[in-house]
Amino acid sequence: MKITDIFKKQDRTFSFEFFPPKTYLGAVKFGINAGQLIKLDPSFVTVTYGAGGNTRDNTFDLVKLFHEDLGFVCMAHYTCINATEEKVANDMRTLGDMGIDNVMLIRGDPPKGDHSKAFPNSDGFNYGSDLVKFVKNYEKHDFCIGAGAYPETHIEASSMEEDLENLKRKVDNGADFLVTQMYFHNRYYWEFLNQTEKKGIDVRIIPGIIPITNFKQIKKFADMTGANIPDFIRKRMEPHQDNPDAIYQIGLELAIEQSYDLLDNGAPGIHFYTLNKSRAAIDLYEALADEFKIVKNKYKKSFRPHLPVK
Repeated sequence: MKITDIFKKQDRTFSFEFFPPKTYLGAVKFGINAGQLIKLDPSFVTVTYGAGGNTRDNTFDLVKLFHEDLGFVCMAHYTCINATEEKVANDMRTLGDMGIDNVMLIRGDPPKGDHSKAFPNSDGFNYGSDLVKFVKNYEKHDFCIGAGAYPETHIEASSMEEDLENLKRKVDNGADFLVTQMYFHNRYYWEFLNQTEKKGIDVRIIPGIIPITNFKQIKKFADMTGANIPDFIRKRMEPHQDNPDAIYQIGLELAIEQSYDLLDNGAPGIHFYTLNKSRAAIDLYEALADEFKIVKNKYKKSFRPHLPVK
């Protein structure tokens, strides 16, 4: 099933992102955590793809597990760094043969951040929009295409205007919906929606949320992606950064507050960055389910079709 078909039935979607485990112990932990998360009956699940395609086989195996063995609507991430046209075509054929209808297409990061190995791509896959265009015109399988969006501007873009032009190109080339990079203040999301509307970008934009359960780790992620950690979060967390239990509780409370605001004001669901861990995602989801009466992913509270800017 295509995720766009789910959109026709659900005003709100709730989805989880996983990454392929790297070790045997990681696989065992993943099995336990994923088993707990999938009991929540998410609208769909996504599986990430490593830099330069270094997790290709593991990504595809995990996608196959979710789709064939567990029966979930699954979206495979796919990057085009160092990819040839032949490789992309072969990989899309493999996914299509598996019955996968959904792909998240992104440029990806060069292995170990070495941009000298990534540009220019001889087959023209220099940007995510190039990959989107190729897959949209792929004749062997009709994919539903997701793409990334950056409420605080992509770290490599010179300005928000440049980033919006790139995003518009992705949508014009065939992206069916967008999922945002993680961010920690909803003001960025509402302002971003206002700007995308002015730009004529009219696809669904799902906010990506990550509960902060490890303050030191999240600071590293924020530095990598350009996400800003607001002062009010730092002030609440920094005094407790060496107390895991306190950080967990504060992080969960912040994620609940952020999610309440999003759903109350018309956001089209939430994409949870799980980091392959279950406890925070489950606690957050259950808090939302209780407050907003989510029953089998159908949001029962009134829906506002026009999203406000805060």
